[in-house]
Amino acid sequence: MKYYLEITLLPDAEANLGFLWQKIYQQIHIALVDNKIGENESAVAVAFSRYGEKLFPLGDQLRLFAKTEIQLNELNIPTWLSRFKDYVHIKSIKPVPEKITHVCFIREHIKGEAGIEKKMQAKAKYWSEKSGQPLEECLLSLEKSKPKARSTRPFIWLESQKTKQRDPAQNIKFPLFIKRIELENPQKGHVNCYGLNANHKDISKWVSVPHF
Repeated sequence: MKYYLEITLLPDAEANLGFLWQKIYQQIHIALVDNKIGENESAVAVAFSRYGEKLFPLGDQLRLFAKTEIQLNELNIPTWLSRFKDYVHIKSIKPVPEKITHVCFIREHIKGEAGIEKKMQAKAKYWSEKSGQPLEECLLSLEKSKPKARSTRPFIWLESQKTKQRDPAQNIKFPLFIKRIELENPQKGHVNCYGLNANHKDISKWVSVPHF
């Protein structure tokens, strides 16, 4: 990863960091999907450069990394974030500095999350068939009493683009839990369309991003 683009979030009284991360990262995800180089594979990786801050665990800054300046230019991030121009500061693309350390960001699958979602879908389907109400309405009603998978890991609420492609009427959000891991040396690997490591289990395949 030789080049980077830095985005700083600018919250205010009406739009806090949690809200902005949801909106901004959703747009970044769509941009990566639109410019993917393979099935759920991106040439661009993300880094939360202020990860672990006390006030907000994800911090207020996102960096996009790529091997070439062209790959970052082709994303056309200012256009994707044009609706939020008052809430972001986007710097120009720069070369990665020489003095860096190496980290990787992975999506952490919280135990119990998948099971909770599966039960929710089954309950909503049963309720919809019995009552005649639309499935979406049943899901929204059940959402109020939905049990939470416990984790202290920072996360962002997102909508899955794959789910939307299968059914445009679906608008179900899920928490994307993000974990940062420090590495001693740079590593090569694959990045998914969330900009995170595509393989979260095999350490040898984790892709590192510069940290500075």
